[in-house]
Amino acid sequence: MYDLLVVGAGPYGLSIASHAAAAGLNLRILGRPMASWRDHMPRGMFLKSEPWASNLADPDGRWRLDAYCATRGLVARHAEPIPVETFAAYGLWFARNAVPEVDERLVGGVVGHPAGFEAVTEDGEVLRARTVALAVGVLPFTQMPSPLRGLHPTLVTHSSCHSELGRFRGKDVTVIGGGQAALETAALLAEQGTRVRVLARAERLRWNDVPPPAQRPWWRSARTPHSGLGCGWRNWFYAECPDLFRRLPEPTRVGIAATALGPAGAWWVRDRVEPTVETLLGCEVAAARAVPGGVRLETVSRTGETRSLETEHVVAATGFRATADRLGLLSPELRRSLLTTADGSPAVGRDFESSYPGLFLSGLLTASAFGPSMRFVHGATFTAATLVRGVRRRLLTAPPAGKVPVPLSGGRSAAPWRTPL
Repeated sequence: MYDLLVVGAGPYGLSIASHAAAAGLNLRILGRPMASWRDHMPRGMFLKSEPWASNLADPDGRWRLDAYCATRGLVARHAEPIPVETFAAYGLWFARNAVPEVDERLVGGVVGHPAGFEAVTEDGEVLRARTVALAVGVLPFTQMPSPLRGLHPTLVTHSSCHSELGRFRGKDVTVIGGGQAALETAALLAEQGTRVRVLARAERLRWNDVPPPAQRPWWRSARTPHSGLGCGWRNWFYAECPDLFRRLPEPTRVGIAATALGPAGAWWVRDRVEPTVETLLGCEVAAARAVPGGVRLETVSRTGETRSLETEHVVAATGFRATADRLGLLSPELRRSLLTTADGSPAVGRDFESSYPGLFLSGLLTASAFGPSMRFVHGATFTAATLVRGVRRRLLTAPPAGKVPVPLSGGRSAAPWRTPL
């Protein structure tokens, strides 16, 4: 029986495991380390966040991105984007040095158990733990526009499906979306000889500004402080005060999580897009159907103007929506027990514990509770330390033998116990 089972081995899972191991917990971490970064992002992409805001979290701050770069003769500089391949390799280095051995098997399901939880691995082994931390990343939550659902994957894919884009060389591709994933994907496609266009609902594309120097006069820093999510006091609050963000009214939190840091391209990709990529702005896909040689898209503008276009493939860079009903890893009973917020995401308490005692959540699932930083690697530092404190608190209220927890509202940390039926 483990104290903690960590499901997922990306930046959040590895950071949680590092803190749990340092706290002396008997834990197991399962998942392929940095899988989404290694298998679901094309070569040639870069991190949008600053190198100093992209550290995985160990309690001593020893295994930082800049420390990894130094071992490879690289320098992690402010305002110089880091290649995704370098970041993925950094995560593997962190996994080797900062956490216990990672079990690379996937978890097929998690169910409640009289003493906590049971998790079944992909090869059928049953593991038991008193608490579970889900760090499943974003891949379970891909969002596809409804007109594109049901079309064959040879015609339509989500942007997270691609580790390389060479299959589209010399073809015609339409990328849907106006954020970083859409714009950087379009740039990479154009640079390899693909005829590519971007289709977005926004009337114009938004681009992030070149960040100011790391060292500035104090009065400039006071006006627009640096933070892990960009410059400005609002971004600083989101990045550095997730515990205060959680105290905002729920409608405010949900609204901010949905709209803050909206679709925008990094400053360093702008010159790669504007001269070479066709843009169709202020419109969205109203209908789509397969035709010989590809897909016909019917678009409609905000003024009701319609247009048809044919393309060989559609890449939907349309983001992710983390809702409780998409947590297929959990048994139906566990999913049904989860209280949710207005946007359908699971409610969590101050320690990232869900309304089912002993089940802890992290990452994108918790953005409506702790703010936009949970959408980025930067949020892993606060999450890991806070969540592990919550796990230790939960372990002090372990169920009596033969009992299972009774879920409470609001993600409260104390719970009665009942005899299973």
